[in-house]
Amino acid sequence: MRILHTMLRVGNLEKSIKFYTEVFEMQLLRRKDYPDGKFTLAFVGYGDEKENTVIELTHNWDTDSYDMGNAYGHIALEVDDVYKAVDVIKKQGGKILREAGPMNAGATIIAFVEDPDGYQIELLAAKS
Repeated sequence: MRILHTMLRVGNLEKSIKFYTEVFEMQLLRRKDYPDGKFTLAFVGYGDEKENTVIELTHNWDTDSYDMGNAYGHIALEVDDVYKAVDVIKKQGGKILREAGPMNAGATIIAFVEDPDGYQIELLAAKS
């Protein structure tokens, strides 16, 4: 068994694809419209789905935004340098929720950013 993907409902598919492919340098792996269901699925990630876990962006054509609720946590991405990643994201207009620095009660360097739909993404320093 393995984790295949995490699904996020998004209000503006083009904006979300641009965010994940440009800010986080993921690839758009596949995209398909389902006219009978009035939705589109787009899968983004760092490599082929046969070997990598990816993110499924689901756009329901009649929905522009979603209530985030209080159960969702975040997606975590490992980066080589959290401080540098935050600087790059800022320069691209990304929203920083927590600046890079040591986590509370620990030494691991982390930061939090927000995607166009308000989903939180934790950046973690690569383990050496």
